[in-house]
Amino acid sequence: MNLTKSSNPVFGNSVFSKVQTGAQTDVMTVNGAINKTGLMFLILAFAAAFTWRKFFGVYDYGSPEGAFSVVAPWLIGGGIGGFIVAIITVFAPRYSNITAPIYAVFEGLFLGGISAFFEVQYPGLVMRAVALTFGVFFIMLFLFRSGKIRATGKFRMAIMAATGGIALIYFISFIAGMFGASFGFLHGNSLFSIGFSLVVVAVAALNLILDFDFIQRGAAARAPKIMEWYGAFGLMVTLVWLYLEILRLLSKLASRD
Repeated sequence: MNLTKSSNPVFGNSVFSKVQTGAQTDVMTVNGAINKTGLMFLILAFAAAFTWRKFFGVYDYGSPEGAFSVVAPWLIGGGIGGFIVAIITVFAPRYSNITAPIYAVFEGLFLGGISAFFEVQYPGLVMRAVALTFGVFFIMLFLFRSGKIRATGKFRMAIMAATGGIALIYFISFIAGMFGASFGFLHGNSLFSIGFSLVVVAVAALNLILDFDFIQRGAAARAPKIMEWYGAFGLMVTLVWLYLEILRLLSKLASRD
């Protein structure tokens, strides 16, 4: 049973071998991972509320530019901090009980600022994105638990390839942007751009299947208890990505109205 095969990068690199310390008296469970995922979501939500309120606390007085300048340091700090903590967690999973909640704080600060920015442009967009993210999550969980979608070897390879391809496109776009170039299909509202976003949302959603499978197999293999935090962290990474892609997709659709 290979527990390292997942397209989610935080579930690779022989992560279980990094925390295995011999006989385990306290082992990973599915319920434990679910509870810790819920706790991480609450932490993220509180942090997001901070930057959201900070933004609209200024914007309500009629100064969108001032609101963005006030929240920008928190947004940028959250994005960079979240990335750094995620890297630390990947390479040091035995400390994920500390780093995973910190990751949730940073991502919450980032998402709160980004969400407020989109909400100003398209009122009501954020609540629709949140609802769709939860909807997709529970649909994928149902499909996984019912056995309608199974994380077979071919399925894992296909999602791994698709996820890697999307990451490569985003990376090339980022580098090109540094030289003044732009990939219109990533940021525009053409039918092709919307279609691309739909594909990305679908791939992000299918990554949830692999995350569920990883947690289930980890529990079956009696992985160390600390891996509940790591499993919750990996699942949160996917959910954050899914929410951002749904937010992007909805904004493209709204801009066509």
